[in-house]
Parts: sequence; structure tokens; C-alpha cells
Amino acid sequence: MLALVKFLSVVIAMADLLAAGAMAQPVSSGAPLNFPAKPVHLVVPFAPAGAGDLFGRTVAQRYKEAWGQEVVVENRGGAGGNIGAGYVAKSAPDGYTLLLGNLGVLAINPALYKEVPYDSIKSFDPISLVGGTPLLLVVHPSVPVKTVRELIALAKAQPGKLNFASAGIGGPTHLAGEILKSDTGANIVHVPYKGNMAAITALISGEAHMMITTILTPLPYLDKGRLRALAVTTRKRQPAVPQVPTMDEAGVPGFEVSGWYGVLAPAGTPADIIGKLNSEIVTMMRSPAVNEQFVRQGLEVFSSSPEQFSAKIKSDRVKWGKVVRNTRATVD
Repeated sequence: MLALVKFLSVVIAMADLLAAGAMAQPVSSGAPLNFPAKPVHLVVPFAPAGAGDLFGRTVAQRYKEAWGQEVVVENRGGAGGNIGAGYVAKSAPDGYTLLLGNLGVLAINPALYKEVPYDSIKSFDPISLVGGTPLLLVVHPSVPVKTVRELIALAKAQPGKLNFASAGIGGPTHLAGEILKSDTGANIVHVPYKGNMAAITALISGEAHMMITTILTPLPYLDKGRLRALAVTTRKRQPAVPQVPTMDEAGVPGFEVSGWYGVLAPAGTPADIIGKLNSEIVTMMRSPAVNEQFVRQGLEVFSSSPEQFSAKIKSDRVKWGKVVRNTRATVD
């Protein structure tokens, strides 16, 4: 009997140890080990061409090479990116439908529109930032200025005579112009167009006088003399246009406006899948070849943890919400 009691005591002790060990193990998210087992769809909520499309197709290619699985880029443009983002927000949280979001979709639109078909904080699980879009102030050659100081002086001497183009009301290219007006007291008329390419076309033709846009868009026209660059909107000069001063250097102290892009999944996507998606982006953005490709076109390359990306969305919603309210920008 005594031997039996000792045996049972040992069995109970071992059971307790096993139970304790099991409790100490991380809980699995339930993500399938063979993810992805079918094609993944990456939704770019803008028209083809431009920085968003370039970031999206580069990420898709990296995923395809890493997994040997097809990654389809879907351009679902409209309503400043709201249509595509709303589609992803309502998709199954299984990692097979992803969103390439940006500053406008995730931080500006919630303040700009009365209603958006998603909550930029609650509807998505951030995966990683993928890069930034420094902006460039450019003018048509017919505008008789070669510096930002000269541009501001001209605008003040002839209030309301100059105009600036944008890709649409409330986007970064519009709000950057409004911030410039506010910071300098210049009276420059805003003219919104339907997209970045329509705006740059108007600028090249002389219909518009100036524009603050991504470096990628006007870059091909600078060397040909069809546009003149006055300043970049970042704190440091950009390798794609090293001769162009920053706005701070050009006489507008503290001026800094830059966009960003990142990849997100619908809220509730298993943590294992988020981790796998994040790992590939981080690896890709450390590649010298990828860095060279993007920097040459006036883009910045970086990555982040999901937590860092989430914090970025929250802080920029506050920052840009104030800008939208101060400029009274609206599309409704």
C-alpha cells in the first residue's frame, strides 16, 4: 500500500510539472503552417502608376519569390483610397487579402470625409511600413522665380494671381500647399485635379503654376527644363535631387511634410501570419538592390514592427486631423 501511495504521489507531481510547462508555452494563433497555400491579393487603393503602385508591386514580387506563391496586385482606386481600403476591411482575416495603405488613407481621410467605410485603427492589423514619399516643390518655367523666397515674394506682391495644383482635395499634395500658405502668408489659389498625373500634366502645360508632389512624379521633367525644382519638404536633402535645398534651407523654417506607405491585413488576422508577412518586408527593405531602386526615384525605404506602424497611424491621425480642421478642407 505504501508503495502504491508513493507511486501515485510521483504521478501527480509529474502531472503538475507537465501542466505548469504547458501553461508557460506561448499560445498558438492557429495560423496554418503552410501559409500561403493559395494566391494572395494585395489591394492598392489607387490607380496604376505612381509611388503606391511601385511600392505595392515590389512587395508583391518579394512575397512571390520568397513563397513561390502568386501574389496579385489589385488596383481598386476611388474616393481617395477609401474604396479599396473599405474592401480590405471587410475581407476575411486570413492573410490572403492585404492592403497597401498610406498617409492619406489611414491618417487624413478619417478627418477629411464625414464617413469612411473603415476605421483606420480598429479595422486593420498593421504589418509593416515600407517606405516614405518625400515631396518636392516645383514650378512651371514661366513663373519668374528660382528660389522659394522669390516665389513667396511674388505671391505676396500679386495676391491670388498664382495657383497650385494638387492630386485632389485633402490629400498630402493639397495640404502641403495649404501649410506653405499658412507658414508664409502667401495668397496662392488651390486647384484640385483628379489624380497626381492629371495635376502634373496641368503643371507641365502651364495651366498650373506650381505643385508640391512626390519627387517621382516630376523627376523626368526636371532635366529637360520643363519644370523647375525649388525645394524638398524633408529635413535632409534627397539623393535623387541632391542639388535641391530643403524648405528649411530655402527660407521656410521648420517646414516638413512627407508621406508614407505600409502593408496591413484585416483586423483579427492570426499573429503567426502577421509575423511571417512582417519578416519578409523587413528582409526586403534591407536589400541594397531595393534601396537603390527606390532612392533613385526619390523615395525613402524603411520598415517597422507592427507595433511601430500602429503607433505611427495613431499619432499621424491626430497631427493631420488638426491640419484638415485648420485648413477647413472637406470633400463632402
